Amino acid sequence: MRTAYSVETVRTAERELMARLPEGALMQRAAAGLAAACADLLGRVYGSRVVLLVGSGDNGGDALYAGARLARRGAGVTAVLLAPERAHAAGLAALRRAGGRVAGAGGGEALVEGADLVVDGIVGIGGKGGLRPDAVPLASAAGRSCGAVVAVDLPSGVDADTGEVHGHAVRADLTVTFGTHKPGLLIDPAREYAGSVRLVAIGLELPVEPELEALQHEDVARLLPVPGAESDKYRRGVVGIAAGSARYPGAAVLAVSGALRGGAGAVRYVGPAGDAVIARFPETLVSDRGPKHAGRVQAWVVGPGAGDDAATVAEVLAADVPVLIDADGLRLADAEVVRGRRAPTLMTPHAGEAAALLGVERGEVEGGRLAAVRELARRYGATVLLKGSTTLVADSGGGAVRVNPTGTGWLATAGSGDVLSGLGGSLLAAGLSAVDAGSVGAYLHGLAGRLAADGAPVGAHDVADAVPGAWRNVLG
Repeated sequence: MRTAYSVETVRTAERELMARLPEGALMQRAAAGLAAACADLLGRVYGSRVVLLVGSGDNGGDALYAGARLARRGAGVTAVLLAPERAHAAGLAALRRAGGRVAGAGGGEALVEGADLVVDGIVGIGGKGGLRPDAVPLASAAGRSCGAVVAVDLPSGVDADTGEVHGHAVRADLTVTFGTHKPGLLIDPAREYAGSVRLVAIGLELPVEPELEALQHEDVARLLPVPGAESDKYRRGVVGIAAGSARYPGAAVLAVSGALRGGAGAVRYVGPAGDAVIARFPETLVSDRGPKHAGRVQAWVVGPGAGDDAATVAEVLAADVPVLIDADGLRLADAEVVRGRRAPTLMTPHAGEAAALLGVERGEVEGGRLAAVRELARRYGATVLLKGSTTLVADSGGGAVRVNPTGTGWLATAGSGDVLSGLGGSLLAAGLSAVDAGSVGAYLHGLAGRLAADGAPVGAHDVADAVPGAWRNVLG
């Protein structure tokens, strides 16, 4: 599992480690890893033109020491100092001893644009509020450069703890981060600025519970429901789907398609789109008598394409089984009823729906995804899966927020969320917790989207059809 820790936690771990190490040893570890990553990216170090953008913090020191290592291997290294009087003195001396040069920020733009490699050491993980005005021209020049841009620990100008970007920031091709991932490297919009991320171990001792965690294949494989020799369709779980309307029958079909591929043994459908569901999926158990009389289920999905059917939403929320609420169901669900439920509740809004629930503008949610998902989980007393370029899953009880590492922009297609809701509901019925059902569902859905698209447009039904392939891919 990939984990990320807050700046405060990282700083504490660094202080504890530095107290046990010789002075400067921790920075040398970081610089060695940074220099190795830069060399790998360059391919040929000798004769290459490297420009270091150096601020006043330890990130600038990391960049200077790494530059010294590259200079000793024959690179032409120039450090552009944004605050010469506050540059890391020992790192600057090491660069000069290795044959590196120093320049002021005034003439740095031309150097940056002509470099083979630009190393961003302007601001460290404690930076807030975007780049200072004097750093913006250099960041813009790095964006215009034909050379690769490597960020030291975190792209300058992004918020390490939240993934927010206020104002200008450096866009990196590679970020070399030390000790652990920072939340901003895993959450958009900051994640877009980080490029590829390379983690360099420097010996930090970190707490058991991180700020963020991202499941990997092996984690998902352990959580997937696998039937045993004595399993039957009811022991594997039955998921109920209360979705669709006369106007949106397709939402019901797509939710059922996701549910059939999610690990439960049977799917019960309740709603006005029964004929459409049976025509596409004859194995579905269809009822027109409402959720209360549909038969026994281990979990419900309610809301996709529901229109204004508040009565069905209320009836499902009254059931004493896990419930996944999506789409129209989010608008129709009574917040007090959701908070009062004893069984688990999983809410799956996209940014627009989350903004409506929170009473804010959509841009506020998209720019501060971590804060939004945590606030929704707290406010509703539910597990919340916030869909989007970075899908996050937060539990009302706090703890680590899950960030989904799979997906593709091609998943931004009508009905894709309906497939995810059915998939997540089926995982709930199969016995997964709300956090695990949301996380595993998002992981499989994102992976299925990649497999189905393969670089080309797809429809939601293609994504559903690719879920078994994603499942097999995870199990290896």
